[in-house]
Amino acid sequence: MSTRLVQIAMKAEDDSVTGRFWAEVLGWGIDIEEPGVINLEPEGVPYPDPSTVFIDVMRVPDPKTVKNRVHIDLATTSPDHRAELVERVKALGARPVDVGQGDVPWTVLADPEGNEFCVLEPRELYRDTGPMAAVVVDCVDARTMARFWGEAMDWTVHELTDDRALLRSSTGIGPYLEFFRTPDAKTGPNRIHFDLRPYPGDDQPAEVARLRALGATDIDVGQGDVPWTVLADPEGNEFCVLSPR
Repeated sequence: MSTRLVQIAMKAEDDSVTGRFWAEVLGWGIDIEEPGVINLEPEGVPYPDPSTVFIDVMRVPDPKTVKNRVHIDLATTSPDHRAELVERVKALGARPVDVGQGDVPWTVLADPEGNEFCVLEPRELYRDTGPMAAVVVDCVDARTMARFWGEAMDWTVHELTDDRALLRSSTGIGPYLEFFRTPDAKTGPNRIHFDLRPYPGDDQPAEVARLRALGATDIDVGQGDVPWTVLADPEGNEFCVLSPR
């Protein structure tokens, strides 16, 4: 058995503004799942699909107050493309932010809700990922995170050091998942979290039990009676295990 990272869920006070922003940035379509929940998906790509990590934008009443521990890195193909993308996302409502990055070759910005993201300089590693190069997670121990998530999902560890772990779908396509060591501790629920799905025909409760055996813990974020299970990884990052599909 195994799970797949099928989407990230992004909280927003204004789901329509945030949804439109990211749809424009990525060149994706918008589908309203229900009031307060917007699905973002590449045109013509069936859900779920290993070629991408889909995005759900969910309306919440509470504002963002601290730096996100999960963010998106955007890929570029040339210096001109990078410069054009930076100017385009600024025109859509992004603004520069300082998260202590210092002198780096990428550009750190925030979306209209304040969610940090990076526009990367051209890198060979991300030449075939599509517009989303990676989903990046701040962590204390990259090796522990690689061990847990490498066993939790059907994703392969491509790089592992004390400071960084890099995973990608075992199909060899789509964006990467990066765990990057930082000195900051997690202080509250994440604004962005993972949604996992078992494969069709697999058993959701059995998969949840397997994840618990790997080190996941049950967590109550006020979800109530829902058809998915909310867990936390070894560093307390919340994630949801959805029904097989």
